Amino acid sequence: MSGTTRRGFLSTAAAAGGGLALGTPDGASAEDASAPQTVAVLGGGVAGLTAAHELAERGFRVTVYERKALGGKARSMDVPDSAKGGRRPLPGEHGFRFIPGIYHNLPDTMRRIPFPGNPGGVHDNLVAPKEMLFARSGGREDIRIPLPWPDHTPAELTPEEIRRAFTAVLDTAFNLPLHEALYFANRMLVFLTSCDQRRDTVWERTPWWDFVRAGRMSYDYQRVLAVGITRNIVATKAEEASTRTVGTLLEAFAFNALGRGADGPLDRILNAPTNEAWIDPWVTYLTSLGVEFRVGWTVRDLTLDAGAIAGAVVEDRSGVRRTVTADHYISAMPVEHARRTWNSAVRAADPQLAECDRLETDWMTGIQFYLTERTPILHGHLDLIDSPWSLTAIAQAQHWPGRDFPADYGDGTVADCLSVDVSEWDRPGILYGKTAKQCTRTEVAREVWAQLKASLNDSGRTVLKDSVLHSWFLDPAVDGLGTPDPVNDEQLLIHPVGTFHHRPPSATKIPNLFLAGDYVAVPIDLATMEGANTSARQAVNVLLDRCGSTARRCTVTPLYRAPELEPLRRHDRTRYLLGLPNAFDIG
Repeated sequence: MSGTTRRGFLSTAAAAGGGLALGTPDGASAEDASAPQTVAVLGGGVAGLTAAHELAERGFRVTVYERKALGGKARSMDVPDSAKGGRRPLPGEHGFRFIPGIYHNLPDTMRRIPFPGNPGGVHDNLVAPKEMLFARSGGREDIRIPLPWPDHTPAELTPEEIRRAFTAVLDTAFNLPLHEALYFANRMLVFLTSCDQRRDTVWERTPWWDFVRAGRMSYDYQRVLAVGITRNIVATKAEEASTRTVGTLLEAFAFNALGRGADGPLDRILNAPTNEAWIDPWVTYLTSLGVEFRVGWTVRDLTLDAGAIAGAVVEDRSGVRRTVTADHYISAMPVEHARRTWNSAVRAADPQLAECDRLETDWMTGIQFYLTERTPILHGHLDLIDSPWSLTAIAQAQHWPGRDFPADYGDGTVADCLSVDVSEWDRPGILYGKTAKQCTRTEVAREVWAQLKASLNDSGRTVLKDSVLHSWFLDPAVDGLGTPDPVNDEQLLIHPVGTFHHRPPSATKIPNLFLAGDYVAVPIDLATMEGANTSARQAVNVLLDRCGSTARRCTVTPLYRAPELEPLRRHDRTRYLLGLPNAFDIG
């Protein structure tokens, strides 16, 4: 069935069946070849908004269907009943934003979103923290690391802070045997010089814990180089995480730190709550391009006819189900929601979709603590590597220069927001001896606060004081805590061994169905906003190819690799084909 005939068929079928036809603009014939083709984007997170952006700029007529809120897990949200005296509600979020310099595709999109007063669009709202901190517990000094960058001055260090920094480095160095440090360096060299075939097979099947031989190493080695890296960066247990995924990210971060192949500094965040700095301006721009949004509409099913998608069954805010139609469909929902919409007929039409049932998700969820005083921790992110719940955090007010917390937000007494990500939900805490899932919401807040203090108040300074804690906000996607059936409606894709081979491409065998989302196979191979953005670009490119469009294709920039290592990777390919280990692999 041709594309033109299909539009006529869908419009007629929808009219007869009470569906909502979106195939043609007002006054245009479905058979009119000049009429813009229509796309239903199913999901309004970063992947869905990126797809809508690329398509609308190329003249497609786009409608986005989102069940909850635009921006998905990237959005910020209002804390209910927190605004007083005409101020804005306190800003809550699923988890704090982190947009490192290894990203290329997402920053490109941000540059193309207009923002008043910013010549570089929303991208100009990115700011670079000056330092980061690995917080140790048990009285050990924290490891404070400056983050230098051209035109970027690291935070000023006082003599006392310099003394603490040297103490921390020496403490960790002396607790980490020299042979262990050298061994880890060797393992990174092995990965950096491994060919793609070895990465995609051997290292994809090897857990990071085994790759770095963590089981036979010291506690510090395990906690910093195995557990810390995987839980706090990849949100996967070291015993399960794919070496391919972990190593790929470490490779990119290492060269980013060296200023190689990066879009910007190693660490970047937004200079205001996410919706103010990014999502709301994005939606405004897309609306100006003609994109329509249906928020509160949940996709329930996809109907198939003659081998193609004939419509998407959606449920609106009032619970009424209807079928919406378009020429093309981009499924841009998280995998745990997308696969529920693939019925047996859809799966039969493209058997690769069944592989997505083998993809796994886990809990990585944020909680915000609102404080009546600024927190003198540091100018950047905190990694509490000894915390049982693998906490990472950032004090945000100092990075929002145009926002005055007491004057602009809440009840006029809140001066800061300490945003914390909880990566480990199945390990007992220090306060109640229960896992996060076993705790009530209040117990989770108290436990996280206790773990923060245990890591930050143990070196002779009182960084966090109970007296300044105003309130807290835990992501409402988490429900049923403290009951036998806790749920998290916004989980994160994780990357245990073998995951890479179950991730689908953006192209499906159904001619008018395309996939976008952080679970789709992309070069970054990690559930990130960059991965979601990249997958949407891939989906749009396949769509353009299939409909014969002459529009410019979306750029898809892979992670940086050092060209001078390419001869070693070619040599390793020969060794791999001969069944030999990497030349630097000492076992």
